[in-house]
Formats: sequence, structure tokens, C-alpha cells
Amino acid sequence: MNTQKPVVGVIMGSQSDWDTMKEATEVLTALGVGFEARIVSAHRTPKRLVEYAETAADRGLKVIVAGAGGAAHLPGMVASMTALPVLGVPVESKALSGMDSLLSIAQMPGGVPVGTLAIGKAGAKNAGLLAASIIALMDDQVAEKLTAWRTAQSDAVAAAPVDQ
Repeated sequence: MNTQKPVVGVIMGSQSDWDTMKEATEVLTALGVGFEARIVSAHRTPKRLVEYAETAADRGLKVIVAGAGGAAHLPGMVASMTALPVLGVPVESKALSGMDSLLSIAQMPGGVPVGTLAIGKAGAKNAGLLAASIIALMDDQVAEKLTAWRTAQSDAVAAAPVDQ
């Protein structure tokens, strides 16, 4: 359970998106970044979406990671209602394997930016890392943990194939 003051909001359009979006929260937890995770559907809970986006900064959030599948309007709608950075994660869909989600998030009109990550779990993990990188600009402890994370990742890569 995350007990730190939330500075990152991790939102998704439905419960089924959690399998993907928990990747972002696992990274944030490992790096000591406080977050909140919520289901906020652009289509099924529009009033919740408006309230979430309009109050995010006042509640102390600095970044929002928004995952959505299919039409994937959630990241763009949130970005239209807050000046906070919004990172969009295209959740893999059954119909078009996430390409519909990717294009919906990436093709934002000029003036309403959404940082778009890869489709699926890799995108969610990278969104967590990118959110932590943004927080690291204002939090030295997170910066140190992020540097250690990247160093450990590099150190884990063998210099030569194992069977050689």
C-alpha cells in the first residue's frame, strides 16, 4: 500500500486496465514516489473525470499518468482540463491490438499535449519512470533512487552472451 503523499495520479478508464496500469504504480513504489490510483472513465463517469482533472493540482499532484483503451479519450480530456503534464498509456485493445488507443492518444490537437508512451505494459512501466523523472526535478531523494534504478538496470546486462 502506498502511504506517501500523492504527487502522481495514475488513472484508467476501467478496472480491466489495472493489469496494465499497475506496472506504473510498481515503478513509482520502487522509486518512493507517492501516487494515487483511480478509475476515471471519460465515457462512463464524465463528472468524476471533470472533478479529478480540475482538482488534481490543488490536491498536490504534479503529474498524471492516464491509461485508456479503444477510443482512449481519457488522457486527452484530462489534459484539456489541467496544466499538469499528462502521460498517456495506450491500453491494448481486443479489436485493434492497441493501435486504436495509440492513435487516439498520440493524435491530440495542437495546444493540448499528451506525452504518449508505448502500447501496453511497457508503456505503463515507462510512464511510471517518466513521471518519476519529472518528480526527480523537484525531489532529490527520488532523483537518487532513479539514478540507482538506471545503474542497476545497466549493471544487469551481461557484456557477452552467457554461452560464449
